[in-house]
Amino acid sequence: MYSITIRYYEELNDFLPPDRRKKEISFSFQGRRSIKDLIESMGVPHVEVDMILVNGLSVDFNYIVADMDRISVYPVFESMDISGVTRLRPSPLRNTKFVLDVHLRKLARTMRLLGFDVDYEDSRDDDLLADISEKENRILLTCDRQLLMRKIVTRGIIIRSRNPDRQIIEVIERLQLKSLISPFTRCIECNGLLTDVPAGSPEFESLKSRIPSGVFEWCTEYRICASCGRVYWSGSHYDKLKERVEIILSRIQ
Repeated sequence: MYSITIRYYEELNDFLPPDRRKKEISFSFQGRRSIKDLIESMGVPHVEVDMILVNGLSVDFNYIVADMDRISVYPVFESMDISGVTRLRPSPLRNTKFVLDVHLRKLARTMRLLGFDVDYEDSRDDDLLADISEKENRILLTCDRQLLMRKIVTRGIIIRSRNPDRQIIEVIERLQLKSLISPFTRCIECNGLLTDVPAGSPEFESLKSRIPSGVFEWCTEYRICASCGRVYWSGSHYDKLKERVEIILSRIQ
């Protein structure tokens, strides 16, 4: 029988029952187990953890828990560089590329609107999502706690809110992405990068036939997706999207 004391900090408490939050937890178990197994057995996905201290020393997920260990578990650090302290991963948790599960379509489109590299399709299963996250070093965003507990997933966070407008604020604030926002630089539909195509340029001549005559009469600036060829211009829909971007920016702490 092993007896340990463990405490979870900040938003990691969201995964615990109310009577275990924000305090030291006395916990007993039988048999050898890794600290990763222990943490996830208590409901906390390992990808949400950025540093583990055991008796004051940083350990990795393979550490075998010993009797009487005192364990502190910390989430992603937004403003502190802990690369020289944490032993959980060889590179920082954050990576500005994302892959989203099938339930986060609106969030995917909003993130693309803000310029983030977001891989999303509405027909992927959990195996494929985990594989993409691992192979392409993409942060996996999901509402499914069990998906983030897969061993091959090393970068990801649980989306707590079910409100699409709140979800984008949640992601930006938790990962401190405000400085990386670059609106209207990606295609909302396919995630491709947009390039400017000024009226009168050689590139413009090749897409003129795809622009409605009413738009052609007044608009002189266009953008085209380098991946799918979709053409964008600053019409009434653009004004609505611009207003949405301004609202999002005003709500970020």
